[in-house]
Amino acid sequence: MKNLANCTPTEFVAQTVKIKKVAKDWMDATKIIDILRTPPKYVKLPENATDEVKAEIFKRNLEIQQEQGMENFSRIFDASFEENPQKTLDILALCCFEDPKNVDSHPMSWYMKSIQELLEDEVVVSFFSSLAQLGQKNISKR
Repeated sequence: MKNLANCTPTEFVAQTVKIKKVAKDWMDATKIIDILRTPPKYVKLPENATDEVKAEIFKRNLEIQQEQGMENFSRIFDASFEENPQKTLDILALCCFEDPKNVDSHPMSWYMKSIQELLEDEVVVSFFSSLAQLGQKNISKR
């Protein structure tokens, strides 16, 4: 199965251009950046807190951080799969070199194996992470 981790450089360049166009629509529709930027509401540390109170607050803030992470994940899941399933499937198909119109020509397990291979490829993940960072810094905007 072909994907961005095992294609030729020429295929990679052409496919990432296709994905970029669809991914922008998906990101705008899901508001994923806004979700990811939702900060946890930490418990503030009092000025004269004892070591015991500091430890309790630190522990509670770790729990709050984990809870916010799960909340964000849930919101991303809903935005992707419940509210924008076709846009999500379009990206999934394109990452696997499948025309989005033919997304149902393979079982979900085929896509999951391919996406797993993509996510396990450090170079591909690093490339897209770098692009995301550039996008957040507005460097990639024209």
